[in-house]
Amino acid sequence: MAFEPPQRLVRALGETYGETVAAEWLGGLPEEARTALDRGSLDAERVMAPGGRSSLVVLVRRPDGSSAALKVAPPFARPDREREALAHWNGWGAVRLLEGAGEEGILLERLHPEVSLRSLPEAKALLEAAGTVRKLWVEPPAGHGFESVAGRTARQAEAMDPHRADAAVGALAAAALAAREELVAGEAETVLLHGNFRQGKVLAGDRAPWLAVGPEPLVGERAYDLARLVRDRVEDLVAASAGASAARRRVNRLADSLDVDRERLRGWTLFRAVESGTRALTAGRRQDAELLLEFAGWL
Repeated sequence: MAFEPPQRLVRALGETYGETVAAEWLGGLPEEARTALDRGSLDAERVMAPGGRSSLVVLVRRPDGSSAALKVAPPFARPDREREALAHWNGWGAVRLLEGAGEEGILLERLHPEVSLRSLPEAKALLEAAGTVRKLWVEPPAGHGFESVAGRTARQAEAMDPHRADAAVGALAAAALAAREELVAGEAETVLLHGNFRQGKVLAGDRAPWLAVGPEPLVGERAYDLARLVRDRVEDLVAASAGASAARRRVNRLADSLDVDRERLRGWTLFRAVESGTRALTAGRRQDAELLLEFAGWL
């Protein structure tokens, strides 16, 4: 079986980690995937496409005939941290980690990859998302090696700083960076976070109706984890005549339903939207950038 990486994976790795680093890993991907399959005595069925943005996902069969999913990710995407978080959650609100595949891959229970919360009407999707993410907010394991919200966003802030001088986005970038400084200074909560939680990261399952996948785990306050969810379906919000008021209502509704401070959620939503928008600008994805920055301007 050929393990051709989907184009979405190729583009995302190049944008995030650089074309040279990404190309080097992608060149060895087929061999790494075969090693993971052999180590777990797994039979490959098909590669998921368009798949994820940080790993190759292969639907497989285990030696006992049961179905599973194998993820093969580059070491610089820190699959070890994903494995550690999934082991700690142990299936509570998240996909269950299975034994096998060794260090070359992450073996997971098979969910229904074609059915995410994005398939539901918006109000229902947000309700189910809130119920799922609250399960993930637990005390981190003792002696963990997870990055902090302050640490991750400090690196992101460095990349955003040059955009202060950009006439088109300078005011938003400055506001987002100022919000981050204030939020980090006042952060008092430390729980395990998904790190990239949104509707598309919650899939239908058999063991439970909805389970989270694809964490980029870190530790910090819950408001940070909710901030990416706030802007889900941003293209629909921007297209709506009342998009700005709908976005602000979404902040308030999610904050209230999960007992999170409204202003802290608004601040993290602003920072994360502008960070994503400026990153899209840098990568030449102007349409994505314009959507994100317009959304950020409403906050």
